[in-house]
Amino acid sequence: MKLILLGAPGAGKGTQSARISEKYNIPAIATGDILRGAIKEGTELGLSAKSYMDAGKLVPDDVVVGIIRDYLSTDACKNGFILDGFPRSIPQAEALDAMGVNIDVVLSIEVPDDKIIARMSGRRVCRCGASYHVDYIPPKVENVCDKCGEALYVREDDKAETVANRLKTFHTQTEPLKEFYAAKGILATVEGQEEVADTTALVFETLAKVER
Repeated sequence: MKLILLGAPGAGKGTQSARISEKYNIPAIATGDILRGAIKEGTELGLSAKSYMDAGKLVPDDVVVGIIRDYLSTDACKNGFILDGFPRSIPQAEALDAMGVNIDVVLSIEVPDDKIIARMSGRRVCRCGASYHVDYIPPKVENVCDKCGEALYVREDDKAETVANRLKTFHTQTEPLKEFYAAKGILATVEGQEEVADTTALVFETLAKVER
């Protein structure tokens, strides 16, 4: 099975991608991981990506697409794959089409913005590596780590205004992909649930229909 996972930041794509990968025994391809891998290996495209990243610039579509193309041609992907974080825009989706890659299903995990903001801005982390959430996994003492007693903090990426800006970018740049793939007849949507296991059950139910 070849599939693309769509969803806003914080919708739970990474978790579901890992579970689909385990069930179907196909690799989950996170764009960031592939970029870092190409850079570590010192490939021509990897070095090109590194030059942009070192300069604090976005890696151009043609470089990202090239790195994805190289990875999809490896034996690891011969029985299928999950793309998580690619494509992020219509031009990237068109480039994927131009490669001749036939996607079986594009699965969009739908979670309202207000829930995503609450979910992400409620995270609290400690420098020792422990992670909490004010609603779901609260520490025994407010803002104090259970493990080491140090003060907890909110990561920059998890601050409400940062999350809101990331959501704005998603709605502008990535959400149009839903219409793009709906026109091809391969878009499926799953409503994200409060419990991760419930979302996973809906994801597997949806994919089972595609297999038939």
